[in-house]
Amino acid sequence: MTQLEEHTIKDLYKGVRGLAVKILNSVERTDSYLDKLLDYEMKNSELSGPDKALLYEIVHGVIRWMGRLDWVLNGFYKGQFSKAIPNLKNGLRVALYQILFLDRVPDYAAVNEAVEFVKKLQGQKPADLTNAILRNIVRSKNGIRYPDPSDDLVGYLSAYYSHPSWMVKRYLTRFGKEETEKLLNANNEKPFLTLKINSVKTNPVEFKSLLDSVSLRFIPGKYLPEFFKLQNLTNITAWEYYSKGYFNVQDESAGLACRLLDVKQGMRILDMFAAPGGKTAYIASLMNDEGEITAIDRFEGRLNLLEKNMERLGFKSIKIFAADAMEFNNGLFDRVLADVPCSGTGTLSKKPDIKWKRDLLDISRMNEFQLRYITKAATLVKPDGYLVYSTCSIEPEENFSIVEKFLNNNSNYQLINARDIFPDELIDEHGCIQTLPHVHQMDGAFAAKLWRVG
Repeated sequence: MTQLEEHTIKDLYKGVRGLAVKILNSVERTDSYLDKLLDYEMKNSELSGPDKALLYEIVHGVIRWMGRLDWVLNGFYKGQFSKAIPNLKNGLRVALYQILFLDRVPDYAAVNEAVEFVKKLQGQKPADLTNAILRNIVRSKNGIRYPDPSDDLVGYLSAYYSHPSWMVKRYLTRFGKEETEKLLNANNEKPFLTLKINSVKTNPVEFKSLLDSVSLRFIPGKYLPEFFKLQNLTNITAWEYYSKGYFNVQDESAGLACRLLDVKQGMRILDMFAAPGGKTAYIASLMNDEGEITAIDRFEGRLNLLEKNMERLGFKSIKIFAADAMEFNNGLFDRVLADVPCSGTGTLSKKPDIKWKRDLLDISRMNEFQLRYITKAATLVKPDGYLVYSTCSIEPEENFSIVEKFLNNNSNYQLINARDIFPDELIDEHGCIQTLPHVHQMDGAFAAKLWRVG
């Protein structure tokens, strides 16, 4: 792309709403994930702090509620809304999100901005269409109807709670109607910001007083004392104690697998899929930074992020390697963490675009790799050592099914019941950790502890 073309695009997609449409177009047209696209625009735009917050709110909100927005727009759009020009489609979604979900933006302002934007990019006729659709919706927004749950429960839950129907069908079969509604609702909640302290530099008592000193309200971790869930949104990385390495941003669910690993000072540990380094950092702090942690990942860009994080936190026990997990051989380890690539269905409140980018075929494709990864990880564990297999998924095929297949083929490993380590409410019927967003008020995550026998 030439500089002239870049300037032209910048002029066309100006301001919060223009950038929102630009990002949404890219999410739909490419494999890029929302957070990466948003980070890029935040860094390269001249938006003020409040405008950046609004851009984040609109883009995440549109993706989170896209199923409901599209249901409504389909009812007012003549023809198939899904086949509309991207600029028109996402211009309408942005405006409708503001109309239905943002009280601080008056309806008429949302309509006018959308009309002007579409006119600038697509001309008068699509702008008139935008105007007519949005004004009709504003007039009748209190009477919008969704599918009748008694006739079409999947259709109703899918449209009203904005989830793909394949996901809704699975959860209805597994959890029933009431629990499924709670889960879908939890997935649509705006995420909490959770901090994990670096216990090499601070402790829970001192950190509580630091949070109090800057009026940051918090809830202590439900299961792990090093975690603090903030109750008010804030630009936490601008706080001086972030750059001093006192804490990381990490969900409490991610800490459970690290605790399950049962690390001790002086041990040799392998983190197989380490970047961006949240679990690596927690393991290092649990070992008081004494021992040797080998952190590997395939992608150098992600490893650079990990390296910067470890420098900020001040850890010295971590060795970082760019390597393919399937080809890595560097002796045997006391503990191996295989936090494998997965569908990420436990993290939909933080990453709402996942639900539109995944399907059943993706999960079955991943299963093949997940079994290969756990099998490879097992070859790197010392006799009498432990392997922890973990995901941020709530899908059984990625979780206990993989562990079960592995155990059937590896008689030298035994599953350790996590009930002896954690409260019953965190443990599934197999003795593995399984958190669910609507039950535990944290991300959905799975972890199994496997002992290499003698």
